[in-house]
Amino acid sequence: MLRVCAGVTFARLHIVPAIPAFLAQHPDLRLDVVLDDRKVDLLEEGIDVALRMGRVRDSGAMTARKIAESARLVLGTPTYFATAGVPATPADLRARESVIYDQRVGGTDWTFKRGSAETEVTVSGRLSITAAEGVRAAVLAHAGFAIASEWMFAPELKSGAVRAVLTEWALPPIGLWAVFPAGRLVSAKARAFVMFVEETLRAAATPGQKRTGRRTGTRS
Repeated sequence: MLRVCAGVTFARLHIVPAIPAFLAQHPDLRLDVVLDDRKVDLLEEGIDVALRMGRVRDSGAMTARKIAESARLVLGTPTYFATAGVPATPADLRARESVIYDQRVGGTDWTFKRGSAETEVTVSGRLSITAAEGVRAAVLAHAGFAIASEWMFAPELKSGAVRAVLTEWALPPIGLWAVFPAGRLVSAKARAFVMFVEETLRAAATPGQKRTGRRTGTRS
């Protein structure tokens, strides 16, 4: 048995569809997948490895390795931007409705960079949602724009259901980390799963995403 944990939307879009291939490679393995946008306690929940995004903070309870990275984008539907107008600068976002992802990988304060120029923007909106699935649904319902990882809207970016704006400006990228309970040897099955995730993301990567493979002693 291998017990893994990941955010609902990321796993649904990028990991779960690939799991049959992983299980085919490991016929003696059973996989228990916990999907939760919360920061699950790995020891309490019996998790062997978690996939987490954003900053990994030092708490002494977990060890982590950064395995991939994705660009953050300003995203909305063509219908929304046709109504609200396409922003010409990051400052223009202040006058538009944002769907706020109320998690540690989201928020309202953002730093945009273009060459040597840098500008800070605080976005606002009447709708704040704690789950990525809700943010996706609201954006697709033309409720406003969102600042989110390319991973979160990968199918819609490909189909044209959403579009990215202000693409000449860069936002801080978001990292994906494989997180393991501290004080325990990482099992071969957990290492195999992380390697499979890395290979899956690398095969599907766009220019805004990359596999880092960077090891770190950081704990979370």
